[in-house]
Amino acid sequence: MDYVIIVAGGKGLRMGSDIPKQFLPIGGKPVLMRTIERFREYSADLQIILVLPKAQQAYWQQLCKDYNFPLPGEAGSESYLQADGGETRFHSVQHGLALIPDDATGVVGVHDGVRPFPSVEVIRNCYEAARTHQAVIPVIPVVETLRHVAEGTKPRGDYRLVQTPQAFDIQLLKAANRQPYCDAFTDDASVVEALGHPITLVEGNRENIKLTTPYDLKIAEVLI
Repeated sequence: MDYVIIVAGGKGLRMGSDIPKQFLPIGGKPVLMRTIERFREYSADLQIILVLPKAQQAYWQQLCKDYNFPLPGEAGSESYLQADGGETRFHSVQHGLALIPDDATGVVGVHDGVRPFPSVEVIRNCYEAARTHQAVIPVIPVVETLRHVAEGTKPRGDYRLVQTPQAFDIQLLKAANRQPYCDAFTDDASVVEALGHPITLVEGNRENIKLTTPYDLKIAEVLI
């Protein structure tokens, strides 16, 4: 069985909102619901694990009732599991992985809850590539000139912007997440790399933006 861990622990500080950004509506529906639906569109058999801070879970359950969206743990084809958020993203992913059996085989993706626009094709490519390469991330080219504060202009062709879902062999990601936490763990690929495993790049889609600022929400409304 394949899994996806959707991590949604944002507080919305850069949005200037009292409501966490994953709960803000775009096109009349909360961001997080659209993210979950995109993975359901990819595969009805995918086991979704939603990771939310404890303090946000009651609010999420109320949203689910308000929007007639499945509650965590409900039976049915659209069911999903829920885990408690951790101190950092690394720890949140650990909590999600704990819901996957220790002897499980297959692919697990890790995705940002506030990225509601990964294309189904990109999701599929990540999962299929991970079956061979074990550690895969979607990336897009850098289109603007990069300048290092101390070292000056850098050739943009040498860089890529990293997106999610990042997809891994289940046993590989479990092993990587047994390492002690390190500040260098900025995403799941960096955790796997610390174990010594190479990362394979696949093409992402430019619409797959991370909603962080009010400007991003305006772009999201256009994309909807």
